[in-house]
Amino acid sequence: MTSRPDLLLVGRPADDLRAALGRSFRVTDLADEAAAARVGPEVEAIAAFGKGPVDDALMARLPRLRIVANFGVGYDGVDAAAAARRGIVVTNTPNVLDDEVADTAVGLLIATVREFGAAERHLRAGRWASEGPFRLTSSLRGRTVGLVGMGRIGQAIARRLEAFGLPVVYHSRRPNPDVPYAHYPDLAAMAAEVDTLVVIVPGGADTKNLIDARILAALGPDGVLVNMARGSVIDEDALIAALRDGVIRSAGLDVYAHEPHVPAALIALENAVLLPHVGSASVATRRAMADLVVANLEAYAAGEPPLSPVAETPFRGWPAD
Repeated sequence: MTSRPDLLLVGRPADDLRAALGRSFRVTDLADEAAAARVGPEVEAIAAFGKGPVDDALMARLPRLRIVANFGVGYDGVDAAAAARRGIVVTNTPNVLDDEVADTAVGLLIATVREFGAAERHLRAGRWASEGPFRLTSSLRGRTVGLVGMGRIGQAIARRLEAFGLPVVYHSRRPNPDVPYAHYPDLAAMAAEVDTLVVIVPGGADTKNLIDARILAALGPDGVLVNMARGSVIDEDALIAALRDGVIRSAGLDVYAHEPHVPAALIALENAVLLPHVGSASVATRRAMADLVVANLEAYAAGEPPLSPVAETPFRGWPAD
């Protein structure tokens, strides 16, 4: 390892973060194609900020690549299986964003059930004065929430929902022995038993269109869906049809299949509450995420173990040059 190895920057972080990376690395932007091609044979690290995939083709161009530090707990933009085959460690930013995302999930759920966005629009349009009070809404009271996923963020959401006095059950591939909630191995069976689904699972091929027309039909006409996972987890066309036709009551979404592009048909629906992927987007949490990206990369530069390698690429020591 050189004293100041080359790093390829994928995406555009804040200037202070780029400066922090420059303390330990020579930084080159992937967007600068000529410079990236020139340093490619020497690149040992990637800092990935979600602008373009870090796929096997990119890794093949970087024969000395040893670490990909991903900004975010989700890392479906990084081909972790290809990294594992090539002996490359992938890191992400777990734990530091759990509470922020959980707070957003519960806020989005409340806003969706109680129609706060529509109520605010009613006031701003002068309709309170001209037409009278906003309509009565649905309520959290009496609802049972089915969490799709029970990882760290799922558990943080569940704790908040318990504080609201709401029963919680969950679906995941395997039951979590550390939580007290009932586990449903079959998602459709859980959807039929609850009236609220909160989705918080990783993206990728294994969960693509996990929430489809069959699951939405099982959730039923009083059903509320909140997606804090990835847009790919929900069949967007099926969801639009379900909202339009009254198959479910409403949906609160923070993520979409083709961000930042949101289907016009979805935007037109009054029973959809739409946020622009802001789950972890507070100053404090994004700073903590950035700090963890830098810490993982600085650990590599110092020859130390990474702080948060993902499961597919466990740390087994940095290879000698």
